[in-house]
Amino acid sequence: MQLTTWLQLVLGRPFRRAGHRTALVAAGLPLHLAVVPLWLWLAGTMAALVPAVTPLPVLLTLVVTPLLTVGQRRRYRALLGTDLPRPAVPGPGRNWKSAVRRLTTRALWRQVCYHAVAGPLLAVLDLAVLAVWAAALVAASIYVWIWALPPQWRVTDLGYTTQAAYITAGGLALLFLGPRLTGALVRLETRAAEVLLGPSRTEKLARRVADLAESRAGVLDAADAERRRIERDLHDGAQQRLVSLAVNLGLARATLGDLPADARKVIDEAHREAKEAIAELNNLVRGLHPAVLEDRGLDAALSGVAARLPIPVRVAVDLPQRPSPTVEAVAYFVVSEALTNVVKHAQATRADVTVERIGETLLVVVADDGAGCADLAAAGGGTGLAGLAKRVASVDGTFSCRSPAGGPTVITVELPCAP
Repeated sequence: MQLTTWLQLVLGRPFRRAGHRTALVAAGLPLHLAVVPLWLWLAGTMAALVPAVTPLPVLLTLVVTPLLTVGQRRRYRALLGTDLPRPAVPGPGRNWKSAVRRLTTRALWRQVCYHAVAGPLLAVLDLAVLAVWAAALVAASIYVWIWALPPQWRVTDLGYTTQAAYITAGGLALLFLGPRLTGALVRLETRAAEVLLGPSRTEKLARRVADLAESRAGVLDAADAERRRIERDLHDGAQQRLVSLAVNLGLARATLGDLPADARKVIDEAHREAKEAIAELNNLVRGLHPAVLEDRGLDAALSGVAARLPIPVRVAVDLPQRPSPTVEAVAYFVVSEALTNVVKHAQATRADVTVERIGETLLVVVADDGAGCADLAAAGGGTGLAGLAKRVASVDGTFSCRSPAGGPTVITVELPCAP
C-alpha cells in the first residue's frame, strides 16, 4: 500500500496537471508572436526612412491589442479555469474625446507592453519548453523508433545499443523535468498577465477600498435594521405587558379596599416598580431607535428631543427628502447626544439645532451659549464627543467642534447623503 502511494506521488503528481499547462503554453505561442510581424514591419520602415508608413504598425498594434487581450483571457479561462482580473475602463462613448481617453489610459499601454515586449520573450520560453517535451518524448521512445522506422530512414544506425539506452534514460529524465519547467513557465506567464493585463496596484487598492466601504455600509444598515427590530419587539411586547401589569396593579389597589396594610403596601410598591420599569424601557427604546424617527422623520424626532430638555431649544430642519435610514439615525443620535451634553456640562441657557441638505451632504449644526472649553482632541475614548466623532466617521462623515473658553460651542457634522 505504501509502495503504491509512493509511486502515485512520484509518477502521477508531476504529470497530473502537465497536460493542461502544456496546452496553455502551446496555445499562447501564436498569441505571443502575433505582434512580432508588425514590429518587424515598423523596424523595416524606419530603416527605409519612410515616415508616411511608419505609424501604421503602431496603429495596427493598438487595434489588435484588445483582441489579443481577449484571447489571452479566454486561454487562461479555458485551460486553467482562471479569470484574469480586468482593469478599470473609461466610461462609454463614441466621440473623439472618449477615443483619446481610451488611448491615454495606463491599462491600454500596459497591454501593449505585454503583447509587444513580454509576449515575444515568453514565446521564446514557450518554444524552449515545447522543445524539451518533444526531445523528451522522442528520446524516451528511441527503441520504438528503432523498431518502427526502416533502416534507410534512420539518421544514425543506433540499433539496440548502449548509446540508445543512454538516450532513453535522458528522455525519461527530461520527462520528469518537463512538468516542472512547464509549471514554472505557467506561473511566470500568469504573473506577467496579472501585472500587465490586469488592474494596477492603485486600481486594486481603490477596488478594495470600495468593497470595504460597501461592506461596511451593509453592516451599518444591518445593525440599524436590527436596532429597529429590537425597538419594535420591545415596544409591542415587553412594554405592553408592563403597561398591562401596571394597570392591573392600579385597579387592584383602587378596588380591593379591604386588604391588610401589608398587602396594600406590597401592591403599591409593585405598582411603583412597574411604572419605573415602563419609564426605563421607554428610555431604552428611544435610545435604540425611536419610533417617531422611523414614522415621521428627523423634524418630529428632534422636536421631541428638544421638548424633553429643561432649556429652550430651537430646531430648524430643512430636508426636501428624507436621507437613508442609517444616515438619518446617525444625525438623530448625534443631535440627541450633543443636546444631552449641553444640559449636563455646558451650563447653557439655550441651544440651536439646524439640519439641512446641501447637495449630497446632510449638514447638522448644534450650537449653545454655554461656557465652552469642550475639547475633542483632549477627549478620551469614552467621552461623549469622542463617541459622536466615531459614530459620524462610521458613515464617512466629518465631525468638528469649536468651543472657545466662554463659549459659544458649535458642533458641525457633515454626513454623505446620496441623492
